[in-house]
Amino acid sequence: MKAAVITGRTLLALLSAAVLVVTGYSWSAVVRVDRSVNKTDVLNQLSDTPDAPPADDGAVDVLLVGSDSRTDAQGRPLPDRVLRELRTEATDTVNTDTIIVLRVPRNGGQAHAVSIPRDTYVRIPDHGEEKINSAYGLTRYFTMERLAAEGGHDLAERTKLGDQAGRRALVQVVQDLTGVRVDHYAEVNLYGFYLLTQVIGGVEVCLNNATSDPDSGANFRAGVQTVSGGDALAFVRQRKNIPNGDLGRITRQQVFLKAAVSGLLSAGTFADPAKLNGLLEAVSASVVVDERFDLATLAEQARNLAGGDVEFTTIPVTGVGARNERGQSIVTVDRDAVRAFVTRVLGEKAPAPTTTGARKFGGGGAVALDGAVRRQAAAGPPCVD
Repeated sequence: MKAAVITGRTLLALLSAAVLVVTGYSWSAVVRVDRSVNKTDVLNQLSDTPDAPPADDGAVDVLLVGSDSRTDAQGRPLPDRVLRELRTEATDTVNTDTIIVLRVPRNGGQAHAVSIPRDTYVRIPDHGEEKINSAYGLTRYFTMERLAAEGGHDLAERTKLGDQAGRRALVQVVQDLTGVRVDHYAEVNLYGFYLLTQVIGGVEVCLNNATSDPDSGANFRAGVQTVSGGDALAFVRQRKNIPNGDLGRITRQQVFLKAAVSGLLSAGTFADPAKLNGLLEAVSASVVVDERFDLATLAEQARNLAGGDVEFTTIPVTGVGARNERGQSIVTVDRDAVRAFVTRVLGEKAPAPTTTGARKFGGGGAVALDGAVRRQAAAGPPCVD
């Protein structure tokens, strides 16, 4: 879900389910949430490929994906009423605009959430150089077209197989870029993010300046404010009028996610039957995980994330706002540098953030931008652009 991961949208839905374990609610409630989550076998088809990274690299690596799909997790188109609330329109394309690798050390060390900018220019199997957020959608589209030409598959089956192929392509691209084996896959769409922010009563955010963007529907004043539903989507999806483009939006997503999970843990969601039912509806409509995904494994990370024990970083890049031959804005990277960085975050402190280097957010909750932001974070939500 475009707004998911870390857009806030991705990791939020899954942690909302996992936190049931953390807060000690009945196993029957955990089972209800687990049964609501849609499963995919995408990783089973990738584990034995010749070019797959080594299986044991010292961490459990979870690929967190936020998609802008205009369907629910079962492939059913969202009604026009819902699309209007999401401030978007119907489309057959699918982009994955939040892509995060959550690295959880096997030795119990600090976890790291490594964001990959949506405009990162990479090689996609069978499609050449493209933005990483199109790996899923391009592969899905051409797979469905091929199946339609072959005949013998109805739309529902073509959609399911197209989604599987798209997820598989995205996992392959992420593994090639980062050099790590994806151990688990978790995906949440726009609609789920929208529902979840309403369940928890909104998320408190802070902006340094008033800002707007007609494309995303963003129209925010400066200062602290609570956003939910369509406003929450606009907050994490805004692209125009944000310094540093794609990297600036990632900073917003990271700040939002931490605040959202903290709010979820303290919102009484699981003691309120109506809120719990709303959570179950959101999970069922929006969340897809791999078949081996362990609810309890992510539960502890929910607590760590809310407590500031998950460090947010962004891969180093070599350029922001460059243009490809079609005039599209792209983010360029050095694959060797990305791989070295992703490996290093398990054992060393990440380098200080720069315009084109790795950016970091974690610890006490401050974004690693400047001292003013850190001081603001101590009193409330960290202010961002």
